[in-house]
Amino acid sequence: MADLDKAVATQLANIEKRTGKSLAELTAIVQQSRLTRHGEIVAMLKEQLGMGHGDANTLVHTIRKAEAAGAGVGPATPGQALDELYSGPKAALRSIHEALLDAIRSFGEFEEAPKKAYISYRRKKQFATIGPATKTQVEVGLNAKGLAAGGRLQELPAGQMCNYRIRLGHAGEVDGELLGWLRSAYDASA
Repeated sequence: MADLDKAVATQLANIEKRTGKSLAELTAIVQQSRLTRHGEIVAMLKEQLGMGHGDANTLVHTIRKAEAAGAGVGPATPGQALDELYSGPKAALRSIHEALLDAIRSFGEFEEAPKKAYISYRRKKQFATIGPATKTQVEVGLNAKGLAAGGRLQELPAGQMCNYRIRLGHAGEVDGELLGWLRSAYDASA
């Protein structure tokens, strides 16, 4: 990732923190406004959300770039994200995601940020990502340090979105070992 891309990613994360809204929610606000001109959208974001000009401008550029690429930025709510992620041949995998989510909820408060291919879970920092990796497996990405990789816990190369990943094929694999890794990542994200 180029330095400029990193700067934009950092700015977008800060926009989410300051507004208390995910990128998907901000995109929905822009789309629901039905405004089409760049300057009008920037003005609306500044007025409605109290955003600064630079943040509003960057957000509009990001949304337009995603729309032009046809990529989108993900569903507006976690429930919609689960519906979209686990439709068709991946529908049977939803129980794995829900079992993981039930366990994470027992840890305490966190934010769910739907993306196009997964849901990001974070406190001050992202601690996990969960989404279908294939038609038969769910991938859990973890941001933690010092875990003993091996077996199903794979350490990822530096510079990846997460430090570790685990692939699951059925809800029975959501066990104490996996929940311990998730808890470590959750605790480290405070």
